[in-house]
Amino acid sequence: MKTGVFAGLITLDCIYQTRKGLAANEKQVAEAMLLAAGGPATNAAIAFQALGGRAILIGALGQHPLTTVIQEDLAQYGVELVDMTPEATAPPPFSSIVVNVETGDRAVISRNVIDRPHIKQQPAAHLVAAMDCLLVDGHQMWLSQQLAQQARQHNIPVIVDAGSWKSGFETVFALATQVIASANFAPPDRKTEWDAIAYLQSLDVPYSAVTRGDQSILYSTPSASSELPVPSIQPVDTLGAGDVFHGAFCYGYADRLDFLNALNFGAEIAAIACQSFGTRQWIQKLPQ
Repeated sequence: MKTGVFAGLITLDCIYQTRKGLAANEKQVAEAMLLAAGGPATNAAIAFQALGGRAILIGALGQHPLTTVIQEDLAQYGVELVDMTPEATAPPPFSSIVVNVETGDRAVISRNVIDRPHIKQQPAAHLVAAMDCLLVDGHQMWLSQQLAQQARQHNIPVIVDAGSWKSGFETVFALATQVIASANFAPPDRKTEWDAIAYLQSLDVPYSAVTRGDQSILYSTPSASSELPVPSIQPVDTLGAGDVFHGAFCYGYADRLDFLNALNFGAEIAAIACQSFGTRQWIQKLPQ
């Protein structure tokens, strides 16, 4: 069994499915509702575990009563949690999400890690020794850098989820073996997705890609730069699709798929995820 370590944001997501977008001062009764653990690294870890791997999630959680919901959700899906701030008493980051049932589009509001303590202690050495790949989402930058340095010392792949530009990201990119960014990733003075890939190339990232929703994936390897098509579907909910993509990519890559085939595998699993409401129902639709 392959082991993936996922470091970054852990949130509590309150997800509502509505008939349409909310107008100012409008009230709606939701079609469905879900309360679940969330965050890029968290959802990627759950995807990795669901596909048959062993996922270890490292982040800042603490002992506020709301963290029990997160802990139980992670335990239900078999993800091992390493809480680097077990004594923290502040509530976990909370995300409120509205999903349009007609289009699958989602709107998210969250505080992310703004109110969370920054992790400043070294992760246990046995975590690095156990892993076949590492994914970091940049929401705990110092922790991400420390883990990436340790992983590279052991020749373990370091995958960066670059969902958006974050201060200090360049310190982690310098250690990355693969960076998979979203179309929202915008390095300073870069305007297009290909500009973003050029920026990553300038930092000597050997393999990079930009996902663009239902459009093709742009990618760069040491030998080529091109595009990969993605499955054409009618989405029910696009929430967490990028996170699932990253988790599936990590699973495929750890299971010895090459970079392009791992990208394809990630796109296939993300397409399955987009055809169900929320960030969990898709797991029941995986091929047995």
